[in-house]
Amino acid sequence: MVKQLLASWLILAIAVAVTAWLLPGVDLHGGVAGVLWIALLFGLVNAILGTVLRILTLPLILLTFGLFALLVNTLMIAITAGLSSDLDIDSFWAAFWAAILISIISTVLTYLFRRDRAAAF
Repeated sequence: MVKQLLASWLILAIAVAVTAWLLPGVDLHGGVAGVLWIALLFGLVNAILGTVLRILTLPLILLTFGLFALLVNTLMIAITAGLSSDLDIDSFWAAFWAAILISIISTVLTYLFRRDRAAAF
């Protein structure tokens, strides 16, 4: 359980770092500690506030076939940037593309991690 939590945190940290490296409107400060802090903060914001917002906006998410969830994810990134001085996001579109990239990179890394673990057994 703890190993999975740490692995998820590390995957999210890598996804955030790669996203900041790829997108010009997303800037990270603080080195590795800053990346780990942003990943922890984003995970907490997404788990607590994101869950509540997804439940409240479920009719809109269903009505738009999930596209409204992109706006919820964008808001979670913006809130994380607002709570920490280690993450700067220049605009709504930078936050929007950051949310998409973090989701894609996290999904791919999680798939690769689970695939490697399954092959080891």
